[in-house]
Amino acid sequence: MHALTADEISLVPKIDLSRRLFAVTSLAAGFASAVTPVSAATITTDAEGLDTGEAKVRVHDGEIPAYYARPKGTGPFPTVLVVQEIFGVHEHIKDVCRRFGKEGYLAVAPALYAREGDVSTMSDINQIISQVVSKVPDAQVMQDLDATAVWAKAEGRGDTSRLGITGFCWGGRIVWLYAEHSPDLKAGVAWYGRLVGDTDPLHPENPIDLVDQLKAPVLGLYGGKDQGIPVASVERMREAVRQAGRTAELQVYPEAGHGFHADYRPSYDEPAAKDGWARCLAWFRQHGAR
Repeated sequence: MHALTADEISLVPKIDLSRRLFAVTSLAAGFASAVTPVSAATITTDAEGLDTGEAKVRVHDGEIPAYYARPKGTGPFPTVLVVQEIFGVHEHIKDVCRRFGKEGYLAVAPALYAREGDVSTMSDINQIISQVVSKVPDAQVMQDLDATAVWAKAEGRGDTSRLGITGFCWGGRIVWLYAEHSPDLKAGVAWYGRLVGDTDPLHPENPIDLVDQLKAPVLGLYGGKDQGIPVASVERMREAVRQAGRTAELQVYPEAGHGFHADYRPSYDEPAAKDGWARCLAWFRQHGAR
């Protein structure tokens, strides 16, 4: 896996393992408070034919919890890292893992805010962003995802020579960054991930800034009515990819807004979500992550 540079390491918070300063040591059940009540359209995927549960992923400064789903049997199965929305690894993200499990994958969603805070009980999205999400360093996330891939391989049923990544909203941005980081990744699918924006010491670069470093092809899925990610920024990324000579496809659904895959929220757009899911699976097959 990719070794962190000295600059990247300097951004990772120093944790005193003797004090166990991890805010999240196990995953919460159900949906995050900030997204309740859930929509009547919410999809629930059963675990029939799957092994599912919570794992502990060893990271450089301790352990973070993760949810996994995989077919029953010995495998090894193609592996997909599932990156959470800003609401953490709640029931929707777990359900996405089970959907991948039904497609023959070992899917694993690590709790990438485990050190910074538990967002499952926060009902105010601004509190989630200001108190937790803004404090999660990009370099730390890259390292944790590397560690999750290592866990999948060591677990014995994950084939990380067929490694994919997908993520939503906050996680969509992370997909782009991870595809620019990991030489072991085969393909990524980013659902409405931010491409441009302000930077700070913990988030020093945007996906568009590193496009010439793309190491794996990325499919980006965006809503034409997304108020937070203008179509103009998607077009800027499309042109940047072209100029960099990298492989990426950016699909815009004109009538969809932000969070169109989130079937548990009013933002859900069923035609866009279903088409995006089919494209996601096809992208992984096309680029060796299946």
